[in-house]
Amino acid sequence: MLVKYKSDYKKIAMGLLSFIPGLKDVNRLEAEISWYQDDDSRVLYLWRNENRDFSGIVGVEVSDEIVVIRQIALSPSERSQIAYNQVLDEVAHQYPDCKMMGSLDVASIIAKWEHQNESKHE
Repeated sequence: MLVKYKSDYKKIAMGLLSFIPGLKDVNRLEAEISWYQDDDSRVLYLWRNENRDFSGIVGVEVSDEIVVIRQIALSPSERSQIAYNQVLDEVAHQYPDCKMMGSLDVASIIAKWEHQNESKHE
């Protein structure tokens, strides 16, 4: 389940974002969260697994027809294509009229998700 970021979740969000290479420093993590908060077209979601534990985070940038997945990170115990697919399915459900694209860092995850969805419809 996706939960929109709010300041009550700052420490959880920082912990999850720290799984992304290059986002280990506290100042960098805070700047990243601020970047999402500074523009209404950017949204940070925390992801709850089936046990309702926060286990992932996904940062998106939304325009009229496109949702760009800027970042996605899962806790080590959740890192599988199945879990990534669950997160991306939920993002797609949030933005049903948008085409989903990814930054270079997450493009391969999205390509695997798209391939899996194409296989479902064949």
